[in-house]
Amino acid sequence: MGEYVNVAVDAMGGDNAPKEIIKGAVEAINENKKVKVYLVGKEDVIKAELSGYTYSDEQLTIVHADEIIETAEPPVMAIRKKKESSLVKALYLVKDGTCDAYVSAGSTGATLVGGQIIVGRIKGVERPPLAPLIPTENGCSLLIDCGANVDARPSHLVQFAKMGSIYMESVMGVKNPKVAIVNIGAEEDKGNALVKETFPLLKNCPDINFIGNIEARDIPAGMADVVVCEAFVGNVILKTYEGVGAVLISKVKAGMMTTLRSKIGALLVKPALKKTLKAFDLEQYGGAPMLGLNGLVVKTHGSSKAVEIKNSILQCVTFKEQKINEKIKEKITVQD
Repeated sequence: MGEYVNVAVDAMGGDNAPKEIIKGAVEAINENKKVKVYLVGKEDVIKAELSGYTYSDEQLTIVHADEIIETAEPPVMAIRKKKESSLVKALYLVKDGTCDAYVSAGSTGATLVGGQIIVGRIKGVERPPLAPLIPTENGCSLLIDCGANVDARPSHLVQFAKMGSIYMESVMGVKNPKVAIVNIGAEEDKGNALVKETFPLLKNCPDINFIGNIEARDIPAGMADVVVCEAFVGNVILKTYEGVGAVLISKVKAGMMTTLRSKIGALLVKPALKKTLKAFDLEQYGGAPMLGLNGLVVKTHGSSKAVEIKNSILQCVTFKEQKINEKIKEKITVQD
């Protein structure tokens, strides 16, 4: 593989493909000389889009793929039938060792299924979770799982906590990350059967810094670095976060435009406000890694623009340099 971190990018996946995907890929290689991107999709379309950019030819390769998996298609059937799709061919680049990582804004279901079927799980990992970074008052937290396993078992949640701790410590530089499980109260005896069964297992886990239950309202305050839950709960938290964030930003902007005085005030606070709001912008954190696979699979929002694609590609560099998969293998296979 040489000196590069090789990233397969599904150029045809997502609402803004291929334009924003290709723009993000070019911005990533122009910003970091360690990255090589394999743009997978319709060659003529990709070439036409690339003609407006300047970049190092050595850092970019086009891999032709005739088909596109649409978001509404049943994931398992799409993976099996559309072998020539950009999503499937990009995943195979990771499976065969050509690439270290895969990034897509395309079908979440197909990415999750393809990640498990094509790339495959690390031996000992029961279920690979999808784990996005979410903004908090003092930085960000890892929400694990937010979409891959809606019927998780206690043993799965324990592995999520371990993998999430490795990620936050190694990629985000958080020493001894605080781990909490999402519940409807702080007390140990609260919650449904899954949470009640998982709590003592996490409590007796020597290699994580478990701090107990966390209520949803405490997540934005950054009370925990790793927020553990099964995918149904995680997805509801993530979507609520996105919705409330968008409404708040639009309300703040509208409120500042109501009177002449508020408009003058808006001009004065604009730089500080922009900086504050940016900290709560999910795009700056890149996509959600699917942890516990034999290669890195990153799923970004379907509506991703170039900045999120760029950041998703760049996070693959840290993931490889910090040997996240090796650390997961060591922790999961040795202790489970």
